[in-house]
Amino acid sequence: MATISGNNGTIFVGSGALAEIKSFSLTTTNDVIETTPMGVSFKTFTAGLSEASGDITCHLDASDTDGQEALDAGATVSLDLRPNGDSTGEPKFTLTAIVNSVAISQTINDVVERSFSFTASGGVTQGTV
Repeated sequence: MATISGNNGTIFVGSGALAEIKSFSLTTTNDVIETTPMGVSFKTFTAGLSEASGDITCHLDASDTDGQEALDAGATVSLDLRPNGDSTGEPKFTLTAIVNSVAISQTINDVVERSFSFTASGGVTQGTV
């Protein structure tokens, strides 16, 4: 696979594209369970349950009713994260997400931003557009 530039990413909330995306991240982690019995010199482990979470930052767009306005804290939404846009064959990550938090930040002489954090409810499916 070729290197992907960060300029073409898109996110769909349900079937609508999220407006004014600045950045997004998705992190998958796995619990590690210790299985060490007494009488050994080194610890042993096994894989436990996995989870995923992430963040999205956008330029504030209150007219994005199907995207930014649908991402209220506590909302459960379908997210489709596409790091290289909508072209056929490009990678995508699909998940059901619970929105943990919504924040708005503003700095003098800069664009107002809206950021969202989310936790996956269930797994993340990796596929292609």
